[in-house]
Amino acid sequence: MFQILVAEDDRHTRRLLQAVLQDAGYRVVTAGDGAEALEVLDRQHVDLVVLDVMMPRMDGYAFTETLRACNNNLPILMVSAKQHPTDKKHGFLVGTDDYMTKPIDEEEMLLRIRALLRRAQIVSERRIVLGDVVLDYDSLSVRRGETVQVLPQKEFFLLYKLLSYPGKIFTRIQLMDEIWGADSDTGWETVTVHVGRLRKRFQDWPEFEIVSVRGLGYKAVRKI
Repeated sequence: MFQILVAEDDRHTRRLLQAVLQDAGYRVVTAGDGAEALEVLDRQHVDLVVLDVMMPRMDGYAFTETLRACNNNLPILMVSAKQHPTDKKHGFLVGTDDYMTKPIDEEEMLLRIRALLRRAQIVSERRIVLGDVVLDYDSLSVRRGETVQVLPQKEFFLLYKLLSYPGKIFTRIQLMDEIWGADSDTGWETVTVHVGRLRKRFQDWPEFEIVSVRGLGYKAVRKI
């Protein structure tokens, strides 16, 4: 069971978030500001932080900066009444993983938390599991039952990227920059070629597929 830290100075909001998260099956610890939240982290394990921005003693921005300065990659969902784009930008610049504005949509918050926890697990374990399919980052392999395919590096990185964010659309330029490098002389048509190879390799696998989004790029769809 995952444990979530809720750092929020408003007592009523803190209790509401605690109740929503507990109803969803999470263990919850709370703090009234960023300084208290750091004390909680010193005492016990936390898998994710739901973090208010405007708090006394230490606000959400300062808390996040402090964590990231220590190379702590704990997932942070920043929640704030601040809705101006510059406030969101500030949050991402100091190192938050996601940002929601108040009033909070509880269902959306739970979906975002689930996505952040899943991505954090992918990063720490360096593998993706989809039913019987396992992508292992260290061996560049895709296993399904007794069948194992070791992919060329670029093909594996492309598949791993898409399946790390199922449903998210990536443009060809985005994929080129991340996998081949922004300075690569290779044209974006290379992405199309590699997607074609992946589709041929896994065309009979029911767990996932790579979908073309007309005029935009590609996304992976998990089918289980």
